[in-house]
Amino acid sequence: MKTLKVGHSPDADDAFMFYAFAKEYVTIDGYKVEHVMEDIESLNHRAMDGDLDVTAISAAVYPKVADKYRIMSCGASVGRNYGPLLLAKEPVKLEALENKRIGIPGIHTTAYLLFQLYMNVPFVPVILPFDKVMPAIEQGEVNAGVIIHEGQLTWKDAGLYNILDLGKAWMNETKLPIPLGLDCINRKYDADMQRSITMAMEMSIAYARDHEDEAIDYALEFGRGIDRETCREFCRMYVSEDTVNMGDEGKRALEVLYQRAAARGIIEKAPALDIIGL
Repeated sequence: MKTLKVGHSPDADDAFMFYAFAKEYVTIDGYKVEHVMEDIESLNHRAMDGDLDVTAISAAVYPKVADKYRIMSCGASVGRNYGPLLLAKEPVKLEALENKRIGIPGIHTTAYLLFQLYMNVPFVPVILPFDKVMPAIEQGEVNAGVIIHEGQLTWKDAGLYNILDLGKAWMNETKLPIPLGLDCINRKYDADMQRSITMAMEMSIAYARDHEDEAIDYALEFGRGIDRETCREFCRMYVSEDTVNMGDEGKRALEVLYQRAAARGIIEKAPALDIIGL
C-alpha cells in the first residue's frame, strides 16, 4: 500500500475530526494514512515546501501555497461569532497598545492576520508558541496577546481581560463566519484522487460527529488537560456543519478575508480560490 502523509495539529478538534482515520473506520483504497502531528505554524511552513500530501494550514497562509495545494471543501475550522481573542492583564483600549509588545501565536496564523486587520496603531509583535502566549501575558512579558485553541474557553481562569474577540468583530463587520484553518491536498494528485481523498475526509468528520462520545474519548488525549465537557464544547465549535462542507458562504468569507488583507498590504494579492467539493 502507498502511504498518504496527512498533517494536522495535535489538538482536540483536529484529533476529533481525524478520529475515524486514526481508528481506520474510514479508509482510502490503496493507501495507508500516516498522521503527521505538528503545531499549525510548523504545518504552515511545511506547506510552503509542499512536502505533505494532505495538510491542515492556517487560512492566512493559503496565498503562499496556492500553487502547491488545493483547498478541500471539508475540514475547515470556522468561527461563527467567535474566534481568536486579544487578552491583557488590565482592561485597555486598542489605541493604548500603540508600540506595545503583543504576543502572537505564529507569523503565518490567521489569528495574526485578523489582528493586523483590526489593529490600527503600530505595535511590536512577539512571536511565541501558541501555548506560551497566555503565560507571557500573565507574567508581564507582553502587554497583550492573541489566544487560539482551547485558550479561547479557559482564559477566564487566568483572570485576564478580553480586549477584542476577533471572531465577533469580523462577524459584526462582514456578516460572515471567519475561516481560520483549512485542509488542503497536494496538486501532485490527479482530480479523481483529490476527490476521493476529499470524500474520505468528509466521511471521517461526519463519523466523528455521529459518534461524538467515542471521538471525544480520543480527542481528550490531545486536550492538554482540559475536562471532558470543555473538550466537547471546543470540538463542537470547530468541527461543525461548516467543517463538513464550508459551502458558498465559507468560500465568500475566504474571498473577503483575502481581499481585505490585500487592501491593507498584509498579503500581496488575493489568490484565486480552487476548492474541491463545492
